[in-house]
Order: sequence, then structure tokens, then C-alpha cells
Amino acid sequence: MRRRSKKLDSKFLAVLLLAGPATVLSPILAPAHSAVPVASAPAEGVIKQRSDYGFDETIARLKGDIASKGIRFFDEIDHTKLGASADLKINRSTLLLFGNPPLGVQFLQANPVAGLDWPVRMLVTQDDDGSVWVSWTDFRFVAGRYQLTNREMQIAMASDVAASIASAARK
Repeated sequence: MRRRSKKLDSKFLAVLLLAGPATVLSPILAPAHSAVPVASAPAEGVIKQRSDYGFDETIARLKGDIASKGIRFFDEIDHTKLGASADLKINRSTLLLFGNPPLGVQFLQANPVAGLDWPVRMLVTQDDDGSVWVSWTDFRFVAGRYQLTNREMQIAMASDVAASIASAARK
């Protein structure tokens, strides 16, 4: 056992020397407040589409398309107002929650924990330069996340519907 420990110690030391102490130790030593979220940070499994309209018009167009498709609209959460109530300024950001229970509940039947991602969420954000974006989770990613192997047709349908709703933000 002692021999194995020396091998691990020497491997760690080699990594430390090659990478540099700051590289290996910075995640451990960095204060929590140094990790500032970045609006353009990548997110696995997220589809992001630029809107051809302003922020308010994008929201109105998405909600209108949801209604025209007969899809149930659950709620709208204004992240910007929530931030302001905590004296934290962020660019405009609104989350729309909607879904079609006869379709969405099938995902919960396959795996009840999938309820963490249903109803559908579509996020509208605005960058510093005024660009407006519509983002949503790729349903193929969600299917993999929850191992929904027996709902391929429903995943395809949910993907098509979400893309169709997001297209309301394009000219």
C-alpha cells in the first residue's frame, strides 16, 4: 500500500510541476465570489437562436405562437425584475414556461425525474449590444439526460414544436 501511495504522490507532483501550482490549486484557493457568471458562457444541450425583433416584440411573438398552437402557457418569469429586487443588475431576461400535457406527461411516464425539465422553458435574453436571443434545451439532450429510449417520436415532435415556436422570432 505504501508503494502505491508513493506512485500517486509522484504522479500528482509531476502534474503539479507541469501545470504549475496556480493551475492546480486555483480552483481550490479561489474565493467563491470570483466566479462571475458570463452571459455568453456555453451551456451543454442548449439551442440559442438570434431574434430578428426587439425584446418585448420577441416575447409577444413567442407567446402568440404558443397560443395559436393551442399549447398551454403556464408562466412568465422576469429575471431582470427579480435581480432588481435584490439590487443585482442583469440584462433583460425572461423565462417562458409552456407545454402540451398530453405530450409532456409521456416523458414523465418514461422517467418521473424528467419533470425537472417539463414544462418546456424558453428563455429570452438581451445582450449589452441590444441583440435578443431565444434559448431552449435541445430535447435530444433531455432524452439522453433522462435515458428516454422509448420516446423517440415524442422527442422529435417536441423538438419540432420548440423550433417552430422559436421561429416566430425570425422574419
